[in-house]
Amino acid sequence: MPTNTEIKTAIIGYGFSATTFHLPFILNLPPFRFTAVSTSKGEQVRQQHPEVAVYADADAMLADCDADLVIITAPNDAHYALAKRALQLGKHVVLEKPFVTRVEHGEELIALARQQQRVLSVYHNRRWDGDFLTVQKLLAEGNLGAVRYFESHFDRFRPEVRKRWRESAAEGGGILFDLGPHLLDQALHLFGLPVAITAQVGTLRPQAEVDDFFHLTLHYPDRLAVLRSSPFCASPNLRFEVQGTAGSYVKSGLDPQEDRLKTGRLPVPANWARETPEQYGQLYTADGMTTVTTETGGYQHYFQQLARAILEGGEVPVSAEQALCNIRLIQLALQSSASGQTVAVDDREWSLR
Repeated sequence: MPTNTEIKTAIIGYGFSATTFHLPFILNLPPFRFTAVSTSKGEQVRQQHPEVAVYADADAMLADCDADLVIITAPNDAHYALAKRALQLGKHVVLEKPFVTRVEHGEELIALARQQQRVLSVYHNRRWDGDFLTVQKLLAEGNLGAVRYFESHFDRFRPEVRKRWRESAAEGGGILFDLGPHLLDQALHLFGLPVAITAQVGTLRPQAEVDDFFHLTLHYPDRLAVLRSSPFCASPNLRFEVQGTAGSYVKSGLDPQEDRLKTGRLPVPANWARETPEQYGQLYTADGMTTVTTETGGYQHYFQQLARAILEGGEVPVSAEQALCNIRLIQLALQSSASGQTVAVDDREWSLR
């Protein structure tokens, strides 16, 4: 366990994910302290964080540094090996989504974390998007009645392929492994495991090496959940459409936290993630339309809960068991897409704890 109340934190990778989604919180939230990083951008780190130990090699950093926590933002196909090594060395681990690229790797890491008595968590930060929290609230309060149809989009307008590992033919590349975990995690958080899945996973851009489109339908006994991502959405993005027996909620646009973090805004004030009124969604009922104030999100809540889990043995913000369910569903989605058939979900080996 960490000494006193400080959590020495090392990060593998210094790209977009590390600098946008992790460092702003690690640098501004006690009890975290940024102590080490492995990256090819050593000179940049030394200029920006001269007190941080810089390593060119991740394995060397893991073996040498005294970090309590390791955050892994490396390419997807490196997650398993790096997490395994960090856990073997007695370090707590946070993995960027997706957790792993193979179910058996996730099962092995979960068993190892239990053996080592270390926290193993996956950064499904979209649970703390304001629009998703709003959907949760509407469902909890019964404003929509019984939900019969749920639609969730993460569309983009990216007609040209970019030269980056996420769009390469490496294992775990493609949009299903990139954005699919966000949408799947939210659907599972709301409704639990489906009984079956029907999927279309494809390549729409001629130059693409991996999938850049998916349309997933999760079948429940009393509802359908449709999850979609397209690279050709130039119009305002439909984020949620939730239809129930008492009304419908429609929300467009993406949660503002990512854009604000990219501009360098610090996640310090409690309301830093609050949406502006023009971003609010609408609730439609038989009585008409009502604008719904979006709940205030905040990715800092993930890190605050993570700190309690490490220091006090509290509940992990996103368990590895929960994250593994996303990987199982991705595998079934690929199976469904390849066969053109709906695939049943056998829940005997699944855990949403």
